[in-house]
Amino acid sequence: MNSAQAFDRFSKLAARFAGRSAAFIAAVAIIAAWLVSGPLFGFSDTWQLVINTATTVITFLMVFLIQNTQGRDAEAIQIKLDELIRSSGSASNALMDVEELDDATLDSHRARYELLARQSRES
Repeated sequence: MNSAQAFDRFSKLAARFAGRSAAFIAAVAIIAAWLVSGPLFGFSDTWQLVINTATTVITFLMVFLIQNTQGRDAEAIQIKLDELIRSSGSASNALMDVEELDDATLDSHRARYELLARQSRES
């Protein structure tokens, strides 16, 4: 297994875990333990730095995991939409890679479909 596959596998597992109630409960338990330990450490600057550093590092790493997961999900949805477009006889196959077009072309397509929607509502 290469490093890209290992990261994909790890990111899937981490995203699955992070989205569960057990992860939220674990986070709340860690924060509660940190709060309770405050008097033991005299609410020192180091005590505060520990939670600030930990949450910053976790947030920084989660950004990459979320980006990986959302990117993969977006690609999968795009492939499914492309298949639906391809399999529909009346759909325009030119729209299968619409996400790759420049902004002006996208605006042109959007205007066309907004016009079609407006005409459909009016009739």
